[in-house]
Amino acid sequence: MKLHHTVTEHLNQFASYGDGFVKVNDVRYEGSLIVTPEEIREWRPTRFETLTPDDFAVLLELKPELVLLGTGNALRFPHPRLTAALAAAHVGFDAMDTGAMCRTFNILTAESRRVIAVVLGG
Repeated sequence: MKLHHTVTEHLNQFASYGDGFVKVNDVRYEGSLIVTPEEIREWRPTRFETLTPDDFAVLLELKPELVLLGTGNALRFPHPRLTAALAAAHVGFDAMDTGAMCRTFNILTAESRRVIAVVLGG
């Protein structure tokens, strides 16, 4: 199978991550973020324990196909009641450690998927 190099220079891509930070393109961010292929904005929750249903419902305005939640160094799964608005809108959802979330986001973005990464920064 022939593979083609995909140019994603005009899209947000995770360049690195570490304890309490992610680097998108050439900019380091600390704190909780919403990252789409085209934009970056702050996200309200600062810790896993402070997640609410509204934190996920607000993502629907961005019309995602899939939402990836980066939960830090350890994989943690939010209760389904927190992500019910995404499920009701038929939006895919996956929780993973932040490193896996960064890699998955980059791959899906290169495939022109409507993906949103939400990073818990606390």
